[in-house]
Amino acid sequence: MSDEAAPGHVRVRLDVSYDGSEFSGWAKQASGRRTVQGEIEDALRTVTRSGATVYELTVAGRTDAGVHARGQVAHVDLPAELWAEHREKLLKRLAGRLPKDVRVWTVAEAPAGFNARFSALWRRYAYRVTDAPGGVDPLLRGHVLWHDRPLDVDAMNEAARLLLGEHDFAAYCKKREGATTIRTLQGLSLERGSDGVVTATVRADAFCHNMVRSLIGALLFVGDGHRGADWPAKVLAAGVRDSAVHVVRPHGLTLEEVGYPADELLAARNKEARNRRTLPGGAGVCC
Repeated sequence: MSDEAAPGHVRVRLDVSYDGSEFSGWAKQASGRRTVQGEIEDALRTVTRSGATVYELTVAGRTDAGVHARGQVAHVDLPAELWAEHREKLLKRLAGRLPKDVRVWTVAEAPAGFNARFSALWRRYAYRVTDAPGGVDPLLRGHVLWHDRPLDVDAMNEAARLLLGEHDFAAYCKKREGATTIRTLQGLSLERGSDGVVTATVRADAFCHNMVRSLIGALLFVGDGHRGADWPAKVLAAGVRDSAVHVVRPHGLTLEEVGYPADELLAARNKEARNRRTLPGGAGVCC
């Protein structure tokens, strides 16, 4: 996964949003199930008249099945002559070819050293939940979780503050062979809106599999009084999956934004993101 396009190619950044309800996640699957990556690559191949050639996308965050995105970022390396031919009309043509539950908002030549995944400084997600006794507004049912007990947002924020910083989040992640579970949780806070919907905003340098949904599951247990505000931090410190931590349903989760450094810092960020990550006294694993 290079930080530069191959000779004769141009690296193109795409800003993407999608409703994840009918997708089996971002990444293409051998099973042939419908995915966001598959839809965009198919559309790109069609509108550029590329025949059987597939131009593969690299993405900032591989969202799971049912998870939405408002601010997803991807890149693709296109032959320079193809980019020159199609660049002016590519965005509009993609809009005409893509299904209505996925949109590409910008298509632009990326700066030198840009990599949608490794250049990112942070990803920001939002998880939305309501404890309204009557349930979820039908117009929001695909994007808001219903929790059937009253939630104490202050207690949830107290618990959230104890999770901030760099930790091994193994207790809140689905383990993947060879991948680290060390992450820096830069922000985690909850706020109840005027409509009663509680929005949890979660920001980190990166997330491991199921991390956000597991954290929210733990905080809901605090919010409804099942556990004390110190319990999620105790689970984190234990370093192992706790059966009491539920992975909440995906439809309440949206990738809102991905942050990148200034163009001149992209190369340094790429190198840093690929380094082996360790905690004091621990072994390191890349990325």
